[in-house]
Amino acid sequence: MTDRVPAHQIAYGALRDMVLFGELAPGAAVTIEGLVARLGLGMTPVREAIRRLIAEGALVLQDNRRVSVPRLDLRALDDLGFARLSIEGRLAAQALAHCDAGVIAELRRGDARLDGAIAAGDIPAYLRENHGFHFALYARAGSDVLEGLAASLWLRFGPSLRVVCLDGPGAGAVDHHKSVLAALEAQDGAALHAALAADIAQGVANIRAGLGAGRFA
Repeated sequence: MTDRVPAHQIAYGALRDMVLFGELAPGAAVTIEGLVARLGLGMTPVREAIRRLIAEGALVLQDNRRVSVPRLDLRALDDLGFARLSIEGRLAAQALAHCDAGVIAELRRGDARLDGAIAAGDIPAYLRENHGFHFALYARAGSDVLEGLAASLWLRFGPSLRVVCLDGPGAGAVDHHKSVLAALEAQDGAALHAALAADIAQGVANIRAGLGAGRFA
C-alpha cells in the first residue's frame, strides 16, 4: 500500500489544468510526446489522461488522429450556456443558506484577485480565479453530482473565456460577480439567480464576439 498519487491521476490533473486555465488555447494541438517531455511522465499515463479528457469533451480527436483543444461553435456555445445556468443555478440556490460572512469574505478576496488578473491581462490567473470564485460558491451546495456536472461543463466552456483578457471586458461592462456577492449578503435567492444568469450570459456574449472577431481561428 502507498499514499503516492498514481501517475495516471497526476497526468490527468496536470493536463486538465492546462486546458482549463489557459495554457492550451482553443485549437491548440496536444501530443503524447510533448506532454511526456513536459510532465516527466511515461507514455501510458499521458495517453490515458488524453483519452479521459477526450471522453469528457475537453479534448477532441480529429479525423486525422490529431488531438486538440476544441473550438466552440455557436450551437455548442448556446447549449453550454443553457446547461451552465440549469446546473449552476441549482448549485447556487442550494449554496445560499450556507454562505455566511466568512464565505462571502473569501469570495470577495477571490473576486479582487480576478479583477487584478483582468487588469494585468494575465489569462491563466484570470481563468483560475474566475473558476475558483464560482466553485468556491458551488462547494457550499453539498452536491457532488451537480458540482461534477458543472466541472465537466467548465472544461468545455472555460478556456474560451480567455477573450475577456484578450479584448478586455468592454466599456461599461457590468461586473456580475459583485451582484452575486450582494445577493449572497442579502440572502436573496431571486437576485442571486438573476446575477448568475447575467454573468453566464455575459460570458457567452464575450465568447460569441471573440468567435466573430476570429479570436479562435
